[in-house]
Amino acid sequence: MHAMRIALMTAVALTACTGEPPSFDSVTGGNPRRGLEAIQRYGCGACHRIDGVPGAYGTVGPTLQRIGEGAYIAGKLPNSPENLQQWMRFPQRIVPGNAMPDLDVTEPDARDIAAYLYHQ
Repeated sequence: MHAMRIALMTAVALTACTGEPPSFDSVTGGNPRRGLEAIQRYGCGACHRIDGVPGAYGTVGPTLQRIGEGAYIAGKLPNSPENLQQWMRFPQRIVPGNAMPDLDVTEPDARDIAAYLYHQ
């Protein structure tokens, strides 16, 4: 877990230098640029506040800013790119009855969204 946090912090620092997300993230295996597009396509900003996403000022769900710093995802899963991806794809399976809808997020889109969220 410690090594993952160091890798994430390094990636974030490098991203800050260019002003835009990189095209590939080795931690998640996703593409942060495509992740931004997927976040907009799935309408994540309707419920969540997400830095760098136009119109993503939702207050229904938690803010997704600095998601890599949290200990848990959905208060249940240890914070890791794999668990974040599973949560995005199957929220009702993981915590039945919660407010996060099943949006049929594909596996590649989940990787890309995770890459974007861990890079902000």
